[in-house]
Amino acid sequence: MKMIRAIVRPEKEEEVLKSLETAGFPSMTKMDVLGRGKQKGIQVGTAVYDELAKTMIMVVVEDTQAEKAAAAITESAKTGNFGDGKIFVSTVDSAITIRTGKPSA
Repeated sequence: MKMIRAIVRPEKEEEVLKSLETAGFPSMTKMDVLGRGKQKGIQVGTAVYDELAKTMIMVVVEDTQAEKAAAAITESAKTGNFGDGKIFVSTVDSAITIRTGKPSA
C-alpha cells in the first residue's frame, strides 16, 4: 500500500476531493495546515506572510493505484502558480482497523 499526502491550496480542496472520488478513491483524511515552500512565503507590500494556509489530504491506495491517485490530485489542484502544493508518496507497511483489530486490505 502507498500513502499519498497532498498539500494543496484551501480553495482547491473540494475540487481535489471530487476528483479523487471520481477516480475511485472516496476514502480520505484532511486537515488544515500551515507551511511554506522554497520561496519562503509571500510578500505583499511591506507585509511578509511566511506561513500560508494549506489543506493536507491523505489517502491510502494499493501500490498499483498510486500514480492514478496522484494524477487526479495534480490535475485538480494545479493553477500553474507558485504555491500549488506538493504530493508525497510513501510506503505503508501495515494498517489495522480499530473496530475489529484486524489488518486492513
